[in-house]
Order: sequence, then structure tokens, then C-alpha cells
Amino acid sequence: MKPTLTPSLIAWGLGLLASFSPFSQAQASNFRIATYNTSLSPNSQNALIQALSIAPGDAAYNTDPLAIQARQIAEVIQRINPDIILLNEFNYDPTAPTQAATLFQQNYLSVGQNISGNPAANPINFNEFFVQPGSTIDPFNTGIASGFDLDNNGVIVTTPETPGYAGDAWGFGNYPGQYGMVVYSKYNILEDQARTFQNFLWLDMPGNLLTDITGNNPDDWYSPEEAALFPLSSKSHWDLPIDVNGEIIHVLASHPTPPVFDGEEDRNGRRNFDEIRLWNDYITPGQSNYIYDDNGIFGGIASGSKFIIMGDQNADPNDGDSVPGAINQLLNNPLTNTSKTPSSLGGVEYPDRDFSHTGNPAYDTAAFTGGLRVDYVLPSANLSIIDAQVFWPTPNSPFNSLNSASDHHSAFVDLSTTSVPEPSTILGILALGIGGLFSSKNRKSN
Repeated sequence: MKPTLTPSLIAWGLGLLASFSPFSQAQASNFRIATYNTSLSPNSQNALIQALSIAPGDAAYNTDPLAIQARQIAEVIQRINPDIILLNEFNYDPTAPTQAATLFQQNYLSVGQNISGNPAANPINFNEFFVQPGSTIDPFNTGIASGFDLDNNGVIVTTPETPGYAGDAWGFGNYPGQYGMVVYSKYNILEDQARTFQNFLWLDMPGNLLTDITGNNPDDWYSPEEAALFPLSSKSHWDLPIDVNGEIIHVLASHPTPPVFDGEEDRNGRRNFDEIRLWNDYITPGQSNYIYDDNGIFGGIASGSKFIIMGDQNADPNDGDSVPGAINQLLNNPLTNTSKTPSSLGGVEYPDRDFSHTGNPAYDTAAFTGGLRVDYVLPSANLSIIDAQVFWPTPNSPFNSLNSASDHHSAFVDLSTTSVPEPSTILGILALGIGGLFSSKNRKSN
């Protein structure tokens, strides 16, 4: 079958080229955007709010372990000074949806921190944050009881914070909201235009990797009844439009499940691959028609949109345990700008670095498994990257103590809202658009 230039493809192409125009009416803006897995996810549901309620004048501000960790996290954020930041593993309490995010701003981000022993950093004040879609009190799948024996240990556990509960939840978590996330922004978040994909069913993705381990045979991991209700997102996927001085930037935030803590069936690796694939299909013309959001609206992002895919994707392009090619779905998509990779000298000089790894340690963002690149800030090709870094101080840095704040390190990118792409990028995008019309709907992992 020969490709045909349909009206929709022509319109998509014109919209994309218009987004690259140097004559855009909106004035170019430079801004910094970051992602950070904070590890602020204690196993007790109320623990984070209790710690964040500790004010600077309280003695516990200098002694409580979780408060000290929150101060370290806050200092890292203040040193980076982003305009927009996604925090992964920031616990959420459905009984007090905005309290943790509010207290973190009030008692930690708004107070200049010097927990590293250096002169205090400047306070940072975000105008807005997004943590909960208005339509639900449980915006994350972590810690939501499934009513099934999903870990196949012979017991169905439905009581939060009891042994075995996390393994039977739709997303691993000891209670609803553990390992949640929040986006802080100095710019206006257009919440009424936000799209969330918490309830998108895994089986509704064509060519998904769930089907192969579902059935009634002894070697099938999930039953058809379990698979029929299984959400793809282990936490949630968010498309948050943010108005950056007149330019709408879509923050595509997520935190796919780690591709470990399973067996030969690789159920978590499969889910991780398809969670990453959701964003790849969402941004790619001809591949997003099956996707529906939590309001029942189908389709991907509008052609020519400016976006940034970000978060702890739990997948390294070279090392680790993810399904081969998982993160390369995004890195190799010509619609993403990978011209500069966030890097640090700290990853290179990491004392516990695994020298058998084949990836560049300067790109690593996680300290576990000898150093891995798992946290990403991937802008669209119609945004220009000015600089890209990972906050990973070297052993001799005066900020080295901040490395203990989390087992992850923040990746951040400086961007400009206007960009003239390389010719190779334009050709790649056009080829992708045409090819996407005829791509198979039944793709499988290698």
C-alpha cells in the first residue's frame, strides 16, 4: 500500500512547521525545568504531613530525620532554582489532598536552607502546584486495593499498611497515595485543560505486553478477570498545559513502575515498557487514536504542540533491567529533542560506580545499581535546549552531603520557547508522520 497525503496529515505538517516559525507572535522565553525523585515516601500514610508540619522555629526541624531529608530536598531545589519542577515519590494523602504540597512550600521551600553547611540558599516560591485532578480524591493507582491476588502469593490483602497489601494494589504502595507526585510552577498551570490517564486500561493499548502473560494456563501470571480491570499507569500520567509567558508548554509527567521485583514473567518490566510507550504514542501522529483520558476524550497531543516528557522513567538506555528498547522509544523519536543530555561530574566520580556498565556515567541520575540514567527531561523538537545538567555534586564538593537526600539526583534543562530545527530533524519528523499512518497496531517488545 502506497502512502497517501491525507488532509489530516497535511494539517499536522503545517501545524508543526508553524510551531518552528521564527516569526511567531509570542516572544521567546527562557525557562528552567527539572525533575526530581525525592524519596519522600515513608511507609506510614501520615508521616510526611507530620514532618512537613514541623516549622523552622521548632527544635525537631534540626533533629527529625524526615524533616532533615525534606530540608535537603528543599535545598537542592533552591540551588537549582527551576521555574517548573516535577517531584516524584512525594506522598499524597487523600484525606488532605493539598496539605503536603502546601506545607513543603510554606516550611521548607520558602525558607532559605543551609542543611549542607553552606551559606543559606535563596528561598524559592512557586505560584502554583498540581497534585490532584478535581474529579477524584485518589489520583494515583499506588496503594489502591485491587481485590485480587496480583502477586500470586495465595492471599488477597485489602487492608492498607499490612503485609502483602502493596503487592496486591493496582500500583505498588502500602496505602493510597504512596509514591505520588506533584508539579510546582512559577507559571500558570491551566488546570481546566489538564488531561490525566490514571484509569486507561492496559489491555486497551494495541499490541500491549500484558496479553502474553494473561490467561487460564498455569504459566499465565494474570487471570482474564484481573487483566480486564488492570490500569496501565502504576501512578498516573498527566498532561499539564502551563502558560510560559504566552507559550503553552505541555508537561507530560509520569513515573513508570520499576522493571524489577518480579520473576521470569517480567510483569513489571512489561508494564514499565508500555507506560513509557503511552507517551511515545501520545506525541506521535497516527499512533495515539486509541488513547483516552480520564474524562473519556480520545487522542493524543495536538500537532505542533510544545511539550516536555519528564519524570523517573525507571529505564536506562544501556544498563539495568528494563525491557530492551523501553526508554529508546522516546529517545529515538524525532519529535523529542535529545541534542543535549543532562550530565554531571558527580556521576563519573561516584565511589560506588559500576564500571561494567556501558552507558556514560556522566548521564546517570540514580545512585542504585552502580549508577543508572532513569530520570528524564525530554523537550519537544520545537523547543531549544540551552543547557542540561544533573545535580550530583562530586565527593569533594561542599554540597556533597546533599547527595544523601535521595537515591536519585535531579535532572534539569534550560529551554527556549522558540527553535529552528536542524534539517535532519525536519526530515525525521516528516518520515515519522507518514510512516505513522501505516504502523502496525500489534507491536511487540524485542
